[in-house]
Amino acid sequence: MTRIRQLLFACVCLLASIAPATAQPERRKLIIDDEGFALMHVMLLEAPDVDVLGLTTVSGNVWVNRATAEALRGLEILGRSDVPVAAGATYPLINSEKQTERWEALYGKLTWKGAWMQHWVEPTAQSTPPYHGPNDPLDLANGNPVTKPSPEIAANFLIRMVHRYPGQVTILASGPLTNLALAQRLDPGFAGLAKELVYMGGSLNPQQVLDTVSAAQFAREFVNTPRREFNIRFDPEAASIVSRSAWRKITIVPVDPSTATQRTQQLLDRMKAVASPALARFLARLEPGFPLWDEIAAGVWLDPSRVTARETLFVDYNTQFGPGYGDLLSWRAGYQPGLGEQSAEVVRKIDPARLEALMVRLVTTRAR
Repeated sequence: MTRIRQLLFACVCLLASIAPATAQPERRKLIIDDEGFALMHVMLLEAPDVDVLGLTTVSGNVWVNRATAEALRGLEILGRSDVPVAAGATYPLINSEKQTERWEALYGKLTWKGAWMQHWVEPTAQSTPPYHGPNDPLDLANGNPVTKPSPEIAANFLIRMVHRYPGQVTILASGPLTNLALAQRLDPGFAGLAKELVYMGGSLNPQQVLDTVSAAQFAREFVNTPRREFNIRFDPEAASIVSRSAWRKITIVPVDPSTATQRTQQLLDRMKAVASPALARFLARLEPGFPLWDEIAAGVWLDPSRVTARETLFVDYNTQFGPGYGDLLSWRAGYQPGLGEQSAEVVRKIDPARLEALMVRLVTTRAR
């Protein structure tokens, strides 16, 4: 009998020793769809409870070849070249540089045009971005990558991942939504197989909050055109397709909460002080003065308690070639036209101090 008791005690001890390992929550599966590599990527790649399945790239602020190279180089700097990078759409579904020039001749100048930007209309604190063609040679500030992108195109990668992990994959998009629209058109079940969509895009009625030169200059984008935002304006047709797709959950981070945030030199210095040497060098190259658009999207997904005001709306985007082309359209429940618009949680305000604290904490994780 004593021998039996000893064996039972040993089994109980064994089960107790392995229980903590098996009780660990499964890491959240994520695909980042974006137009380059920035602080948002660092936050998500360093979050201990996140499994980044891959990065998909798209043209927006820069052409997709440059965005892909920036993503590959950023992963090299972080020592995360194990994460695949799948290059996506070079051009929007319908919109084009020439069409945008025609639109501007009819309806006025856009503040920011991304890959099509050749100069600012008026003086601005931000540097003038270099103009490139879609196939120009690359010469990145952080050095060109030595690793190569996946041979799989972004839309196919997105489709394959949601089929491999049905109901488990979050897609966080912080650029034009072209890749997601292509995936949806290729596979009508795509959106419904994802766990959720979180994207930075659109604009409801932003108000300038910070009293700085940079904040005042960024207000030029929305003060007279409160429903216009670049990520959507670059490819409105894609945004409309995505908005009408059957996602299980949609979270939208428009421009509105970003007006209370800024990538200040002080914030960058706080992060550099606790970052690894390689990451500190990366941070040193970032230009201060920009709102934390994409970082809000990452922070909201990582910890929704940072949201201080939100609203449930039905959302679509204007695809008519007129003065409102690309503008956000929104309705409360019951007022939507019923053309497939989906209900979305729209983030209106966040706690900037808690967002910055999260950013510093995740960079500290990388330094360990």
